[in-house]
This record gives sequence, C-alpha cells and structure tokens, in this order.
Amino acid sequence: MTKQRLTLYDTTLRDGQQTQGVQFSTAEKQTIATLLDDLGLDYIEAGWPGSNPTDSAFFDAAPATKAIITAFGMTKRAGRSAENDAVLAAVLNAGTPSVCIVGKTHDFHVEAALGISLPENVDNIAKSVAHLVAQGREALFDAEHFFDGYKANPGYALDCLHAAHDAGARWIVLCDTNGGTLPAEIGRITAEVIAAGIPGDHLGIHTHNDTESAVAGSLAAVEAGARQIQGTLNGLGERCGNANLTTLIPTLLLKAPYAERYDIGVSQDALKDLTRVSRTLDDILNRVPMRQAPYVGASAFAHKAGLHASAIVKNPTTYEHIDPALVGNTRIIPMSNQAGQSNLVRRLAEAGIAVEKGDPALATILEEIKARESEGYSFDTAQASFELLARRALGQLPGFFEVKRYKVTVERRKNKYNRMVSLSEAVVVVKIGDQKVLSVSESMDETGGDRGPVNALSKALAKDLGPYQSYIDDIKLVDFKVRITQGGTEAVTRVTIDSEDSSGRRWSTVGVSANIVDASFEALLDAVTWKLVRDGAPAA
Repeated sequence: MTKQRLTLYDTTLRDGQQTQGVQFSTAEKQTIATLLDDLGLDYIEAGWPGSNPTDSAFFDAAPATKAIITAFGMTKRAGRSAENDAVLAAVLNAGTPSVCIVGKTHDFHVEAALGISLPENVDNIAKSVAHLVAQGREALFDAEHFFDGYKANPGYALDCLHAAHDAGARWIVLCDTNGGTLPAEIGRITAEVIAAGIPGDHLGIHTHNDTESAVAGSLAAVEAGARQIQGTLNGLGERCGNANLTTLIPTLLLKAPYAERYDIGVSQDALKDLTRVSRTLDDILNRVPMRQAPYVGASAFAHKAGLHASAIVKNPTTYEHIDPALVGNTRIIPMSNQAGQSNLVRRLAEAGIAVEKGDPALATILEEIKARESEGYSFDTAQASFELLARRALGQLPGFFEVKRYKVTVERRKNKYNRMVSLSEAVVVVKIGDQKVLSVSESMDETGGDRGPVNALSKALAKDLGPYQSYIDDIKLVDFKVRITQGGTEAVTRVTIDSEDSSGRRWSTVGVSANIVDASFEALLDAVTWKLVRDGAPAA
C-alpha cells in the first residue's frame, strides 16, 4: 500500500519561545534550527520578523537548511490595503519562501478583540493570503481559535477557512488555541471541515496541551484526514505547551497504524538522535530534562521493581513498548531496596562488571544498598555511585587519590561599590601517592557574584589532581538537587549531582549527610572517581 505523506511543522522557535522563562538568543535559534533540520522536519517556523531584534537577526543570518524556513505574522489590519500593511511587509522582507499568518476565526474574538465586522475579517484574510501568493510566497493560514469558533458558529468559521483556501493558501491550519478541545471533538470537526470542501492534503493541526491531550488531538486530526502536524520540541509553548513533537515523531514512525499508513520526513537513523536533540534543547534552556518524558526521558525505560527487572532480563518486550535504542535512549535497571539478584547481575554487567548469579558478593552488595538507602541514599537515580559501591565491595575500585581534609568559608562583605556581597572559598587537600596537594578556589562568576560553597569545592577539587588532571578537565556540573530525607533537628540531606563530559556522557552521583556541604562533597568525589574509572585512569 502506498503511504501518504505527513508534513511536520516545527514552531519551537516561535510558539515555543512564548514559554514562560524562555528567550532564545540568535545563536541559540541557529543551533536549534540546525538540530531540527538534521532530524528531518519539513518546516521550521523561525519567528516573527520585526517583533524583536533576535528574530530579525535570525532571518538576516538563517542557516542553510533542507527544511522550509517560515516567517510568522498576522493578517492585515482593517482599513488599509495588504500592500501598505507594516506586518505583512515585515514578513515578506524576511525573505523566506514560506509565510504563515494568523487570523481570527471565532466570531466572538472578531467582534470583541478586533472590533470589526465579521465580513471585514473574512476580507482581511482573503486579501492577506492573496498578497503573499502574489509575491511568490507559499502561504499558510493559522485559523486562530478555530475549534471554539466552529462550535459557536460553524458557518462563519468555515467562511474564514474558505477565504484563505480560495485566495491560494497552501495550508489551512486548524488551531485549538485555548487547548480545551478534546481529541474526539478534534477528529469529528476536522472530518466535517474536509467534508465542507477544504482538502485534507491542505489541512494542518495545531494543538495546545491544556488538557494534557495535545498529542492525542493531533493524532485524531490525522486520522480524520489532516496532513500537516504543528508542534514543538519537548512540548514548549504558552501555558501548558504545544503538541510535543518529541512524542509525536516516534509514535508516527514506530506505531501502528501510523507507521504503515504514513511517511514522514524523519528517517529511522535520524530517530536515533531524538533523545540527544531533546536534551540539547534543555541544555540550551538550562532546564533539567523531564525524567518521565515519553521516549526520551531518563526514566522512560527504567525498571525498578524486582519482578519487572527480572522479566526484562529474559525478554525486554515484557515491559517495554519499543527498543529504547530506536530513539537513542537507554534501558536503566536502577538499584534500590526492591532489587533482586537478577536485577543486580544485569546492572553490574551494564557497568562492565561480570559477576555470576549466586556469587556471595551479590548478597553483600544488596545488603549494603539496602543499608545505605535506609540512611537516606537513593541509588535509583545515582547509577554512578551505585557502580562505585559495587566495585568497592568486589575489590575492583582502584585507589586514585585520598582527600585528607577540606574547608569551606563564606564571607559576607561590602565590595568596592559599597554593595554587600558574599564570597565562598574552598580549600581541598588530597594525597596522590606520596604527594600532598593543596588547592584553593573561590566561587565567583563573570560578574563577580558568588556561585556558592559547592561550586567553590568543585573548582578546588578539580584544580590540581596531578596525573589525573587531563581526565577531569572536561567535567562540568549540569544539575544539583537537594532533598531533606528526615525532618526535625536531626534532618538528613541528600544531594544528587548530574555531571557531563565533553563527549556528552552524563552520570549521576549521590551524597548523604546532616551537613549539606558534606553531602555535596561526597557526590562530587564520586563524580570524579567514576570518570577516572570509566576512562581507565591508572591507580596511584
């Protein structure tokens, strides 16, 4: 059976930038556009020319892509011609081959928000699209508030669509702007739009996630006949976000009936890069990736329960809906007090540690894990610390260096501008072989601000490790999480640190203490030690 083509339209750089707290630089937009293009997206909506300097600068220096770079704007204002409208002029001046304009299709918004008559709005849509087409541009029309408008006044909402279609729009995009339309409604209304004369191969869907059903709504529109899907990486977008392309892409490519019926521009090879692309976007935004995200989350293929882990060892399909490698992710069998020996053997093997089932050392390791977790440790989310614990119990952990002592001070004082500031300083003394090394480091950012005592400790520890310095120079701390595991005057603090090296490899370590600095230092030590082990550093 010949597959039908589904077109993927990404709006991360425009609609995604409307996420609270998100503001891309021009360089970041260029990087993201390249990632999207490498993935195989058909369209990249890059921003609104003239609305801000960053978007305008991007269009002046957009990277070369196979994807169609699209400028975004709105229909002309009432009372002036399309030829003399500043917004239409700005999107045309961006020089993109494709232009998407948004227009009202809900009668309430036309009269209450725009303050014009319903016929005037239809005329604005038609003349705006016709002007873009006359200038040789592919025109897309985003039908704003369409589903709410259709439910309130279906005849008028359809008039708006027909105006855009008859004027030459390549794509008519049905927008669930408020995110409140459920998938069954989206499917039904999309089918009715097609029956009313808007061809499915000219119809797109743009959903928001306010009911946690944006992906399902997009799929419902596809099943009804729409052939373009709009969304964002990691579901970025206003309020609760947009349809998540990081979920939609693998679903369309791997799941029946979509995989058998449709072809998308993303190849199986490109799909293997999906997890990296998702996490790179989070890195750019300085956000912690959502562990439970479908397909690409760190916990998407994690199996904690002993029953599950045992079954996974025998056949991964028992508790996995796809092979995680298909999307560039990995299976994790965490260590916890629910772990059994099958779980432990498998996890040790993944760490390159061969231990036969029944080995007495396994019981020792399990008892150590359970004892540590009763003290507040969590090896469920700190795989690197688990590996070090196991190697230590098996006598397979090389001795690299010994920390003899450390000290951290925090001083609050006035600077030369007579402003009160704090400054953290750390002293770390380590012994490497027969040599003691003392390192001192302050925690200060490029503006002279204090980054805190843990940052100072991290810098001091990594400042001079003698023969091991080349192994650790590329380590950076990418996340730091603190949790109080017991309340009251005897509170215990758990610190989990995520580290990364220049190859993109990430690992997590954990420390526990009544003192947050001490817990942090324990996790930092594990992070450095794990890197030395994995990179094959020689013992001192």
